[in-house]
Amino acid sequence: MNRVLILLLIVLVGCRQDAPPSAVGALPDTLRVLAYNIHHGEGMDEIIDLERIAALIRKVDPDVVTLQEVDSVVTRTGGVDQAAELGRMTGMRPFFGRFMAYQGGAYGMAVLSRLPVRSWTNVRLPDGEEPRTVVAADVELASGRLARVIGVHFYMTESERLAQAQAMEDWLEGQDPLPTLLAGDFNSYRGDSVLTHLERSWHVVDKGEDFQTFPSWAPDREIDYFMWRPEGSFSVVGQSLLDEPVISDHRPLVIDLVVDGN
Repeated sequence: MNRVLILLLIVLVGCRQDAPPSAVGALPDTLRVLAYNIHHGEGMDEIIDLERIAALIRKVDPDVVTLQEVDSVVTRTGGVDQAAELGRMTGMRPFFGRFMAYQGGAYGMAVLSRLPVRSWTNVRLPDGEEPRTVVAADVELASGRLARVIGVHFYMTESERLAQAQAMEDWLEGQDPLPTLLAGDFNSYRGDSVLTHLERSWHVVDKGEDFQTFPSWAPDREIDYFMWRPEGSFSVVGQSLLDEPVISDHRPLVIDLVVDGN
């Protein structure tokens, strides 16, 4: 949804007749997030091309991006620091979370932000077939309040993914409470033990009729999600799954939110 239209909608809601005088004219905090598993920059045409990923990000114009399957100076992708390069191409600040050493560099995930990031961390999770982390960034909204965005890429078996989800939640218990959004590739299905566990304390965003996220060229399953907590932290203004069958094997997810939590 166009950002101008979103702001107009928010103004209309904020200026309703029953709103208190102090609320009229005061725009709530908004947040646009893109979540995308980029398959280390290699498209389904077997071409490694970060520019087309950057062009998609620029077109979406997000506040925060969570990227999964990111290489850092790895041989297979030409020794490029992909998070830094995508940050340069989009004008966003990159934060790379290393999973493991790989081909002379590192493999992991990243967060890009155009908002100020007050703190960030790469949280180690229980190992599966491959090591895993989550990248958490506390971003400053227009009002000065903070919201936490966490990039997720759980792997591989259901029991490993459940342990990783539980470890992430254990880490969060020791952090300052903030409106928190999870965004990324959970490699998990509705009704499995991972989603069932998370749904107990996270609001899982319903995508509607168009909900299949993988594979990008013929989507037949939902494994990428947005989730938030605590209840009432966010309101959805708009969301979409982009039809992009070439750039990666996953579809990009976009969501526009009003941040309601304190």
